[in-house]
Amino acid sequence: MTIDGIIVLALIGCLVIVGILFVAFGQITVRRLRKNPATKGNLGVEFASGWDILNTAQAVALPKALTDRFKESPLSAMFANTDLLREHTSTFDRVLAAIFFWLYVFTVASLIAMLILNTLGVFY
Repeated sequence: MTIDGIIVLALIGCLVIVGILFVAFGQITVRRLRKNPATKGNLGVEFASGWDILNTAQAVALPKALTDRFKESPLSAMFANTDLLREHTSTFDRVLAAIFFWLYVFTVASLIAMLILNTLGVFY
């Protein structure tokens, strides 16, 4: 098996893990936040079904300094309310969100990089 085959196989494994974490985070954390009247409308814009799961994971996983900058931007209505979500989530929820979000970001960035490198002819 070539190096590109090994990388693709590893990325497929990461995709499976991300899918499992997406469902787990949605069922464990976001479902509870959707039922809470205080947090129901503060999960960010939902462009497609499940997008609020990504918004919630992003809000809880990113550093506070970065999410504070998001609040100041004109597009702040698109993001989840970080302070409110941190009040209503446990440490376990935040750890699960961080693992899910950063593995998701790594996997998507790696897949895009592989696509670009393959288009440029790096892999034959």
